[in-house]
Amino acid sequence: MEEDSKNVSLSEPQLALMRVLWSKPNSSVSEVVDAMRQTRPLAHTTIATMLSRLEKRGLVTTIKEGRQLIYRATYSEAEIQKSMVSELLSSVFMGNARALLSHLVSEEEIKEEDLEQIRQRLLAHSSKGKTHG
Repeated sequence: MEEDSKNVSLSEPQLALMRVLWSKPNSSVSEVVDAMRQTRPLAHTTIATMLSRLEKRGLVTTIKEGRQLIYRATYSEAEIQKSMVSELLSSVFMGNARALLSHLVSEEEIKEEDLEQIRQRLLAHSSKGKTHG
């Protein structure tokens, strides 16, 4: 059964594994293991199991090359991020984007230079709406 990218929730290790596949599509289990071991000491079998579960969820696909399975992410990083942020917004902040942004600013999770970029995007977004409306 394929998982809708709008309802994806990944654990931190699963997300790390997906990042490997986004940076290096068409990876074998061994290649994923080597990349993952740069940051976390997980057993080969653990990573193989994670890949298998992500495949069952429809988040990765496999092709067989000789005797080896080659893995590729089914969804882009942007699609997964959007899904996970939507889930966070819905479950933790009850759909209130202002509360999420307020939390990030008050907890100093957003740096001043990032706030300036956000201001510029908001200005561009609001002026775009005025020209089309």
